[in-house]
Amino acid sequence: MVRIAVIPVGGEAVRLRPLTVETSKAMVRFLNRPLVELSILHLAQQGVEEFYFGVRGYHNYRDVYDYFREGGWFAVKYDKKIRIRYMPRVETRGNAEAVLASLEYYDIKEPVLVIQGDNVFKLDVQDMYSFHRSKKAFITIALKEETGDLSEFGVAAVDENMRILKFVEKPKRREDAPSNLVNTGLYLLSEDFRNFFRGEVGQKLYLEGRLDFGGDVIPTSIESGLPVYGYPTKGYWFDVGSPGRYLKAVHYLLKHLTPYELEAEEIAPAIYAQGTSEQSKALKEKIGEDIRNGVIKAEGPVLIGRHVQIGAETYIKESVIDNYVIIKESCTVENSVVMDRSYIGRGATVRRSIIGRHVYVGDGAVVEDSVIADNATIGEGAVLKGVRVWPHKTVEKGVKLEGFAVV
Repeated sequence: MVRIAVIPVGGEAVRLRPLTVETSKAMVRFLNRPLVELSILHLAQQGVEEFYFGVRGYHNYRDVYDYFREGGWFAVKYDKKIRIRYMPRVETRGNAEAVLASLEYYDIKEPVLVIQGDNVFKLDVQDMYSFHRSKKAFITIALKEETGDLSEFGVAAVDENMRILKFVEKPKRREDAPSNLVNTGLYLLSEDFRNFFRGEVGQKLYLEGRLDFGGDVIPTSIESGLPVYGYPTKGYWFDVGSPGRYLKAVHYLLKHLTPYELEAEEIAPAIYAQGTSEQSKALKEKIGEDIRNGVIKAEGPVLIGRHVQIGAETYIKESVIDNYVIIKESCTVENSVVMDRSYIGRGATVRRSIIGRHVYVGDGAVVEDSVIADNATIGEGAVLKGVRVWPHKTVEKGVKLEGFAVV
């Protein structure tokens, strides 16, 4: 049985900027909670009891520790006994070193699962472990069939027994890919993982600072003849590493998670709302009544958070509205995410966009195909198409920006 998971969180998450300028990618709001919380809950429900964050950098440590701490509140909320610990402050040169540092410091001598902080997934952990043991694997990698573009993934070449022969990293053409099985970044490490770095091959990697799993450790392990296997997972998996992938994952999960998994109840067909306090329930009931009476038009699936206010004649389609959001009258929100405590002014339009936390969108503003970071202000009547706005920035009233501008 797998009891331990390690979550390296050390990158700067450049692709997800500006959402990650001041926020750890693992803690970006996703379905009205921090992204990595979904993974921890999913694993805790399968018996994983200990979680070790390999955090590097101020924002990563601050955001993760201040929210999760030692995990006691999580255990109470979800009735799952877990413990959360953190890598000591050491400079690491890759995600594999962050894992190694945690294993060494806490003297962990059993198999561990490694997950990525910017992934959402459904994985049968204990079945993967049974596969891992049956193959006597050094590392087992969860592989996912990908039918689309393979150029952004590591693609595995495997034999008939699922032993990985090599990785083709980010093949430029589909014919260069040896299969359609991509590396998910979900790894099961054997108890011999620490000893690998005490041997000649591992020591060389360590001294050279080549300590990334996908780029260094796994290819070298394969070349050295160590048994590295691929576990074909059938569950969903998303790398939420860019705004496009973020929205893609949101839309998929809105359609496939149950109300229980969304921590919500259905208040109208495919419209799910959260909240159990007296005030939140009153607002939730009003929104449901307004939808049923046609005062608000909503096409699901839609997830609405706690203490949300939505004005009359507003149209919402396939979107997520986070806690304490205010949406005034005659607005349009389509295929978008509006994070907590944001304000969408009267007659404003938001399409295919991500609105960060505590954002102000003025009356009549238009935001399309854009990402607005935390605490930004979009002036009345401004038009943004293909724009990324950094935290705390202001787009003045009536300004028109188009064509992937950065503010």
